[in-house]
Amino acid sequence: MNQLESTALFFKSLSEPVRLRILNLLIHAEHEICVCDLMVILDVPQSVVSRHLAYLRKTNLVSARREGVWMHYSISPTLGTLSKSVLQALQDHSSPQSVLSEDLLKQAGTSYCE
Repeated sequence: MNQLESTALFFKSLSEPVRLRILNLLIHAEHEICVCDLMVILDVPQSVVSRHLAYLRKTNLVSARREGVWMHYSISPTLGTLSKSVLQALQDHSSPQSVLSEDLLKQAGTSYCE
């Protein structure tokens, strides 16, 4: 895949609201987030969360780690300059009244996995 195709795929990955919400949570997280936590925070089924996480993994925006039956996700440590800049802009410019801010309030250090 060439640079232009890679850039197009990156921006395509940002075109879905659920993926933006997942990225926003991961950007603000102090540690990895489990799929079960994302399901509760986003109020979507596991299949939806997993499908979007798979897409984000394909574009190298997130990395995953398995712990028993649970998958834990974080922002990829190998992000390129463009990806870092765009994700930083997402972090810096979310409105306090947005669904992104509501998601962060739901997250508030709580783990729903048991």
